[in-house]
Amino acid sequence: MGFLKKRKKSGTTEVCLNLIINAKLQPLDRGAIFENPLDALLKKVGCGYIDGGGTLLDGEGKEFVNCDISIYLTDDSTKNRESLIAVLNTLAPKGSKLCEDGKADIEVGVLEGFAVYLNGTDLPGEVYKTSDVNLVITKIKKAFGNECLYTSYWQGPTETALYYYGTSFNKMKELATPFLDSYPLCQKCRTVQIA
Repeated sequence: MGFLKKRKKSGTTEVCLNLIINAKLQPLDRGAIFENPLDALLKKVGCGYIDGGGTLLDGEGKEFVNCDISIYLTDDSTKNRESLIAVLNTLAPKGSKLCEDGKADIEVGVLEGFAVYLNGTDLPGEVYKTSDVNLVITKIKKAFGNECLYTSYWQGPTETALYYYGTSFNKMKELATPFLDSYPLCQKCRTVQIA
């Protein structure tokens, strides 16, 4: 993923930073969770804007791997960079990084990721007919309370993945397990730490 070092716009020099987000997000979710709020914040304080992004799929073109967004700073002061990094540390999962051409990457993000992969092929047909994945999303969110954020999903040929991010994978797993053990659609599911 290439990005510009600097570009001129309206007589000013802008610095482009590429934020690689270690999160599994659909493009619309990437926009709602990262691009739109960051763009509004940068414009509010008058130091920059967001100019698009992308979502990377795994080598087989199936599941999301990560995503990126282009951040243009029109006021590249130390204070603005430090403020941006502080915001990203609260929003981004571990393993995310802020990149600038020719400079060392800056690791950002403290959130951990929790994914539930629902088995889409090996359960009795009646389970699929009478169960609801939206109920699974809602019940897990309720079990987590303020511990995490449901961000996105992926539907593959044999599994459906639900992605959550919060402060502790172990805590999220502990809170989700009673529901996962009790709901028929969650039989044979697997949970994975994704950040």
